[in-house]
Parts: sequence; C-alpha cells; structure tokens
Amino acid sequence: MAGLSVEAEAEIQYLEAMIARLEAGEEDPEDFRVYRLKNGIYGIRGRPEHHMIRIKLPVGRISLEGLRVLAEVAEQYTENRLAHVTTRQAVQLHHVHRRDVPKVLRAVNAVGLTTREACGHSIRAITCCPYAGVSPEAPFDVTPYAEATYRYFLRHPVGQNLPRKFKIAFEGCPTDHARTPIHDIGAVAAVEGGKRGFRLYVGGGLGAAPMSAELLEPFTPEEDLLPTMLAIIRLFDRYGNRKVLTQARLKFLVKKWGIAAFREAVREERRLVKLTASGEDLKAWAPPPEPEPPRLPTPPRKPFSFVPGFDEWRRTNLYPQKQAGFYTVAVRLPLGDITPEGLRALAEIAEVYAGEVRSAISQNFLLRYVPEEALGGLYEALLQAGLAQPQAHTLLDITRCPGADTCNLAITHSRGLAQALEAHLASLALVQDPMVRPISIKISGCPNSCGQHHIADIGFYGSSRKVGEREVPHYTLLLGGRTREGEARFGQVVARIPARRTPEAVERILKRYQEERERGESFQAYLDRVGAASFKPLLEDLQTIPSYEEAPEYYQDLGAEGETFRVQLGRGECAV
Repeated sequence: MAGLSVEAEAEIQYLEAMIARLEAGEEDPEDFRVYRLKNGIYGIRGRPEHHMIRIKLPVGRISLEGLRVLAEVAEQYTENRLAHVTTRQAVQLHHVHRRDVPKVLRAVNAVGLTTREACGHSIRAITCCPYAGVSPEAPFDVTPYAEATYRYFLRHPVGQNLPRKFKIAFEGCPTDHARTPIHDIGAVAAVEGGKRGFRLYVGGGLGAAPMSAELLEPFTPEEDLLPTMLAIIRLFDRYGNRKVLTQARLKFLVKKWGIAAFREAVREERRLVKLTASGEDLKAWAPPPEPEPPRLPTPPRKPFSFVPGFDEWRRTNLYPQKQAGFYTVAVRLPLGDITPEGLRALAEIAEVYAGEVRSAISQNFLLRYVPEEALGGLYEALLQAGLAQPQAHTLLDITRCPGADTCNLAITHSRGLAQALEAHLASLALVQDPMVRPISIKISGCPNSCGQHHIADIGFYGSSRKVGEREVPHYTLLLGGRTREGEARFGQVVARIPARRTPEAVERILKRYQEERERGESFQAYLDRVGAASFKPLLEDLQTIPSYEEAPEYYQDLGAEGETFRVQLGRGECAV
C-alpha cells in the first residue's frame, strides 16, 4: 500500500469536520458543495444525502491492491454494488451515503488513487493512450510524461480556481486512442532529429459547442512540455471568461484570440515561466526517467481453449504488443460497470496472467503483458468470472454516460438505451459483418456529451418532445463523428427519434450501409460519400408518435419502464 499522504489526510479530516458542521446546521451548504466538488464528490439526483465519488486512476493505471480496494468500497458503501469506468479512465461509485464518503476517500488514497480535482474548475484527470509502452507504432512511451504531468499539477495553485474545467490527454500512437482533439491540451509524441518531444494541440472540447483543438506547436521538446502547459494554464486562468459559464472553456479563448495570437502569447508566457522557475519547478520539468519494466507473469502454459467463444474473444479482444509473444487483452465491461466480485476476480486473474492493468476511455479494463502461450487459460479464467465478453471496441461495445439514473442534468436514462441497443443488435446477423463490427455507438443523456456522442459513428443524446400534456422521451441522432490527430469531426444531426424506436433506427442505418457500400468501403467513407442527411427519409416514419391510449410505452423511458416520463433537471455540478 502507498499509504495516505499528509495532504490527503488533512483534506479528509477537513471534509469530516465540514460534514459534522453541516449535519449540525452550522455549515453553509454552498461552501460544503464547493469543497466536496473539488474533492471529486458529486450530488446524486433527488438524493441530497447521497453522493457519487469519482476516483482518478493516474493515467489509467491501477494496481492489484487498488482493484481489491475498489471492490471493498463498492461492496461496503454503494447501494447498487457497482463501480463504473468512465470515458476519462476514472472509476465512479454511485449512491454513497455522505457519512461514508470519508471512509471511501481514506481507502482509495491509501493505495495511490485520489479524488482530488476530479471535478470543479480544476485540472482534471490526465488521460493517456492505454497502449502506451506496448504499441508497435508509437515512437516512445508517453506514460512517464503523462505521470509527470499528473504529479506536477495535482494540488498546484494555478489549478485550484480556473474559469472552467481543464482536460489534458497524451497519445503516442498514430491512431488517436486518447481522442486528443477534444481536449484543452492534447500532447502527441513526436521525434525531431533524434530528440523526443510533442506536437501540442490546444482548445478542443465537446459540450453544447464542440470544437476541435488547433495545433499550437509542431514540436515542443520534452524539457519544455511542462513549462508550456503551465504557460497555457496561466493564460487561461488570467484571461478565461469568468462571467459566462457556457463560454468559459479554453476553446472559447483560443477562438476569440485566434490560434496565431494565442501561440505568441504562450511563447511569451513560457519565457516568463522559465525566468521565474523555482528549484522545485526545474526538478519537476526534467525529462522523466525510462519506466521500469513491468512484472512479467509466468502463468501455466495453455495457448488455446476449446471452450465455446474462445475464437471470437481472441479475434475481437486482443492487441499484439511490440514485445514479442505478449498481448494486451481487453476486458469488456457492458455499460462500463463491474461488480465487487468482478473487481476481485480481475485482480486475482491479473496477478497470474498479466503484468499490468489499465483502464481505457472505452469504459473497459485492459490486461497488458499477457503471454501468448497463456491466452487459453486466461480466457477460461475470465469466463468463469463472467468477464470474457467478446466484441471489445466494436459495435456492441457501447459508450454511455450515467444519465438520468444519477445525473442532475440528464434528460433520459442513457443506460437503458445502451442496454436495449446491445440486446437488439446482438440478435442480428449483421454484427458478424467485419465491416460493421468497427462502427462506434456513443450515448449521452443530455446535449453535454459526457458520453462523447459528438465523435461517434452513431451518436445519441437525450431530448424530449411534448405531445399534448404529456412528454415523450427522445434521442437526437447524429451520424459521422470521429477523431484523428489534429482533427475532430462532429456528427451531424439527422433525426429526433422516440426512445422506443432507437434500436430500430440503428438497425435500418446499418442495413442500408450493408446494402449500398462499395467494396471495402468503411462506414465513415460511406457517410462521406452519401452524406448523413441522406438518412433522413429512411427514419422519417419512426418519428411518428401514437397517442398515449394507443401505445403508453412511448411515454416511458428505456430503463425506467412503468414510470411516466417527465424531464426533471436539477442543478448541474460537472463544472462547478
């Protein structure tokens, strides 16, 4: 165990004192709200004494002991007995009673995890390509740089009261696994003249006004990485919009100034940063040492399995590493959820079969450094634990936000749609089509894009429509979103579909693609050729809403069957 740091213990003790004062009526609820949010503790929809706790996994890494502690706290302190992996490599625990929050914080901090700055106007989790260090295509491992960035900015004074949240992502591969164009800073590994550095992109983000990041510098030497990031954040802190929350992200400042003027301002600010650097800064800015090699497992030799499902799992869930004879294996988590039993089993399995565990923005876990000669044994162990779901990173691996189950801003239950879509699509033969399999589906319960619907091949966000005096849950459908280095293309709105008809809408889209595509034409290329708008007539009849007397199920949300649907928005906390 890493043990509690002095800072973490002091913060938890302060939180305990605030809770005691709050319950005694001696604490301003708004002051408590601000403090808890800075420490990753959210409110729960309709339950003021319960919270969601967001736990940051530094660059997606988690130890075996960390998995076991997550299992323990999910089992002891959550009502739904689930841990949820997020689209930014964190883990969320929902429905934790206020009195138990300090216990959870102590437990996770003791194993090197933290909730500090997981919310609020702060520098959020530093995300990292989950294949960093094992990708055969990356020029070098970006993990040490992402970890150094995490350590440097955690509790840094500059990040305690920014105009808005600030997100940083690292990528080493030509494939944009980390989705760098949608971040405030995207750092992509580069080598120039044999020297390591990064291509830095700034000003990306999703939300109601999505923008793609722009190139700041084609090459930032490794020793200038942290000074440059600090310069960007200082400018944002100084000039970001603090009056209008909806225009407060860095992307609006970059747009207002223009990338050329912003670039010059960063260069000048970086010069000042270097001139005033402390000894501690200079030490932190030094290029990080090479990472230590992981503990290589020595599991029993069993390269194949004759248990049904092994071939499909091997085809969809494995990623060959640059280290000969080793694979990274995706553990697909339907809906991004895992039980305490699943977490414990994952820790036991990883101890035998893997050198390292990481989370991914696909809401899955990855087992790295799995020997090829042990794949059969690993599959059987995962199968026994209920963790051998195939189709990772495919059509069936649907991304979703928590939605109206817990979120104050959500309109619909995105979890319910994800369940319905996966069940419907899994019953169709087209899921075996190798051209259909890579298509991505992402769902958000509102327009804010926590489920990243803007950058999905097929994206949905929750909405509502009035029919007489009643409300009908809908999803706005977008087609054609994607990212690659230096560019985010956001999906185009095609239709607003009643929640009950969304699985049928997706089926129609996929079948039309199957019927009309040219030889070897991907779904993205097909959309580029025919245009997203060409799907509007295909979906028009699905938008008809029968009366309540004819079809009362239309007036109930997926995932909330039996309940009359009504939009119930509360006070948002994602950016407070």
